[in-house]
Amino acid sequence: MKQSALILRTALLLLLLMYSTDARTHSINMNPDVLVGEEVTVLCTAVAGGEITWSKDGKKISDEKVSKINETSSKIIIKKATMQDAGRYTCLCEFNTGYDDETEMQLHVYEGPSFGQTTTYHEFLEGTDGVVPCLVTGQPAVDVQWLRDKQAIPSNEGSHLHQMSDNTLLIKNVKRGDAGTYVCQAQIRGRPITQSLSVSVVVNAPPTVRLREEQKKVLAGPETNVTLLCLVDGVPKPSINWTMPNSIDPSRHHFNSDRSQLTIRSVARADYGEYVCTATNKIAESSATIMLHVFEAPEVFVSAEQQSVSVGERVSVSCNVSGHPQPELHWLNKHNGHTVESSGRVRVVDGALVIEEVMPSDGGLYSCMAVSTSGNASRDVAIHTQPGPPHYLSVSPGPSSVLFSLKTLPISGGTPITHFVLQWRQSAAEQWKEAMVPASDTLAITTLRQCTLYTVRLAAMNAVGVGQFSDTNNVSTLAIRDEIKAEHNSFSIPVKQSDDGGSPLQHFTVRCRLDKEGAEWKEIQLSPTTDFISLKELCFESGSTGDQLEVRAVSDNVSSLATTFNFTIGDQPVSSRSMTIGTMIVVVMVIFLVMFLVIDVTCCYRYHCGLLMFIAVKFFGYKVQGLKLLDEGERTTNAQVKLIRISTLRSSTAGVQTKEGGQLTEVTCDKASLTKHEKIQPDRDLHHANV
Repeated sequence: MKQSALILRTALLLLLLMYSTDARTHSINMNPDVLVGEEVTVLCTAVAGGEITWSKDGKKISDEKVSKINETSSKIIIKKATMQDAGRYTCLCEFNTGYDDETEMQLHVYEGPSFGQTTTYHEFLEGTDGVVPCLVTGQPAVDVQWLRDKQAIPSNEGSHLHQMSDNTLLIKNVKRGDAGTYVCQAQIRGRPITQSLSVSVVVNAPPTVRLREEQKKVLAGPETNVTLLCLVDGVPKPSINWTMPNSIDPSRHHFNSDRSQLTIRSVARADYGEYVCTATNKIAESSATIMLHVFEAPEVFVSAEQQSVSVGERVSVSCNVSGHPQPELHWLNKHNGHTVESSGRVRVVDGALVIEEVMPSDGGLYSCMAVSTSGNASRDVAIHTQPGPPHYLSVSPGPSSVLFSLKTLPISGGTPITHFVLQWRQSAAEQWKEAMVPASDTLAITTLRQCTLYTVRLAAMNAVGVGQFSDTNNVSTLAIRDEIKAEHNSFSIPVKQSDDGGSPLQHFTVRCRLDKEGAEWKEIQLSPTTDFISLKELCFESGSTGDQLEVRAVSDNVSSLATTFNFTIGDQPVSSRSMTIGTMIVVVMVIFLVMFLVIDVTCCYRYHCGLLMFIAVKFFGYKVQGLKLLDEGERTTNAQVKLIRISTLRSSTAGVQTKEGGQLTEVTCDKASLTKHEKIQPDRDLHHANV
């Protein structure tokens, strides 16, 4: 029972709910926003049958404007909407159940927004104020907002970009960065009806020309290229033109794609001048000037690079220089490093090197120099002349020769000395004889006579010729001799007759020394009639290997040249001072043996006894009547040297007289060998010099 009552109550509640819901369920279907002139259909639909009526803004709409579709639907059709059609529309439904209900909807009719004659492209000059209007119309009221990059532009008047009250966009002090696209957005106030208009803003800038350098300096030459750069700015992008000085070859001018870079190849002097770069766009024109300075490296031209001139003559070498700027001309003596002045014997006249009366010291290299800010250049000129005379010359006689020695070479005259000319003669009446010797060889005259007085001189020679000769020198040659070997401490010197020079010989000076390091000369004077020199005490010394002997003839305190002899010691006598103990024992035994023999012989001869008598009786059978033990003859105990008379000339030989008044013979310098030892004649007055 209780369960049945519960089911009945639930069914009644559901039925009541269902009827209540169906009676209120209806709707109006329309577009709430309608553009003026558009057709509008307003549809009202109910879920159950009933009477539907329409009203606008509380006023009933006549049935002529309402169309009934069926018992549950009704509509209103507006062919061309006007602003008056806007309002609140109400659909009232009276259901058959006796219940009624209404539904409302607001219809918005608008016009626009419209931008009319608003300009969508604007150009402004950089630095000016730009105004961009947005002319918007529409109904009802229209709200305007400017956007850039989807960002709203504020209406703050202090901003660089701001929207004015009349919906105009103001750009203060237009900059390059202000160029771009701006959006003017218009919206029907209170409705989601918007329209947008894109506006392009272009910022123009007049051309500007900027140069990296206003002056360009370059050195002309086939390998030299120069680039002139014109940095141009401006909006729109300017076109570039160049104005150039007249050029001998315009084909050497090359431009890049926008002509902002000009390259001149193989720069020549004719490229010098002003180069004007001009930039032009629709706003304005601008230009700048580059000054191209073209320098030329100095060049030097001389009339001759080598001049050969004799000593005492005049020489002139011209020199011309060119370049830009015009170089200064200087002459330099490269031998001493001095600049040639404009006055004097060696001077510069109108750019030419002039040397008056050329001297050997003037020979050498001279340099013509061009000096300027664009560089330096020079050209050498070789002046050649004969060598100068030899100075610091010494001569020394040799065996049939004369040797020249130079401490320093003569002045070369600017070109190397190749030979030396050696001249000699015996008297001033003779012609000079000469020999040419290469500069690298020994300077010696080797074809002379022995022991002869000569006058000699020397001159240097180069490619120009023979230079001045040296001062003359008088020299007497020596002899050619082999080394003399002394036998038993004596030797002789052969001589021959010679001119005495008119002055009697006073004496001979004889010097001798041992041929060993540190040996000192021993000297004696001999009378002019001396024939022999004994070496026993003068130079002999046990153990020596050789001696040197010099003999000079002296007359009126004028000495002749020394005649020199070298000799070696042969069989040397034993000196008591140099005896050893063994030698003394042998000598004592020999003396004892001799005494024994003398006594035995005396005994045998006088008394017929002794060892000899025993031997004679034993072997011969008879007695010896007498025995002569020593042969008669002449003996010499000392080694002697025979010195033949020597005469000498004044200053070179001096004359002497013998005791008999005869003319002495001349010392010869010819090669002579040793003579055999001569025996001393008892009837001659020998003069010995024991040394």
